[in-house]
Amino acid sequence: MTTRRSFLKTSALLSAGILIAPNLFAYDKKYIGLQLYTVRDAMGKDPAATLAKVAQIGYNSVEAGYADGKFYGLDGAAFSALLKQNGLIMPSCHYRLGEEKTNGVAAAGTILNGWDKAVDDAAKVGLHYMVCAWLAPSERGSLDHYKQVADDLNKAGETCKKAGIQLCYHNHDFEFIQENGKYPYEILLADTDKKLVKMEMDLYWMTKAKQDPIATFNKNPGRFPLLHLKDMDNTDKQMFTEVGNGIVDFKKILSHADKAGVKYVFVEQDICPGDPFDSITKSITYIKKNLV
Repeated sequence: MTTRRSFLKTSALLSAGILIAPNLFAYDKKYIGLQLYTVRDAMGKDPAATLAKVAQIGYNSVEAGYADGKFYGLDGAAFSALLKQNGLIMPSCHYRLGEEKTNGVAAAGTILNGWDKAVDDAAKVGLHYMVCAWLAPSERGSLDHYKQVADDLNKAGETCKKAGIQLCYHNHDFEFIQENGKYPYEILLADTDKKLVKMEMDLYWMTKAKQDPIATFNKNPGRFPLLHLKDMDNTDKQMFTEVGNGIVDFKKILSHADKAGVKYVFVEQDICPGDPFDSITKSITYIKKNLV
């Protein structure tokens, strides 16, 4: 089975515009996005068939990943053609920081290694957002190290800005492990330029970390153009589950999307109980019935 790490080494971008009025979820173009990590095994085997199935289920935007100059083993032109063929847009893509090394070698196509080419490739496929997706354990460390990460993100964000692209950072729960009474996430917010580095908020990980998304929006208005719609089941295990099948109050959170600055949303389910396509079907059915 493909791991998150290997997926992030072979993945690209997209999803759903939201303009929110009180108690009304009026998507600008009714985009409902899927983070393709949810169907990573299928993407690894047959990207064309997988994207066709994702579109058939009803998604019209995707967020994926990039590695070694490729989107799922395809160059930008080939991958863009597949998206167009299936009526899909791709506004956002996931990338690695690149500080971690494997057998002493740093991965290419990351923020710290080959970023100029990654940004050029992103511009060619029309990405609006490039997202630092995940920090490996060796890339986390102390608050001082997070300050270095923030500096790296600022520099990467400058490169993105020149290409007309916005850099973002995607959270998990490890950014909410306190050190000296402070969260690493606070460092990332405070020490990055809010114009150069925005955030992709993952609602499952915020919930697991016992953080309030709405309070975070209020403290940092306009900083969250991307959201991951990811639910948590109501068990002691706090497992991933389909959107609407758990405890995350998506309606309440999305009612503050305007304050947050949300532009696109993506369904993501890291682990599915069975066929991932069954899970993403359940999620989009709930979204269409209750959130759009």
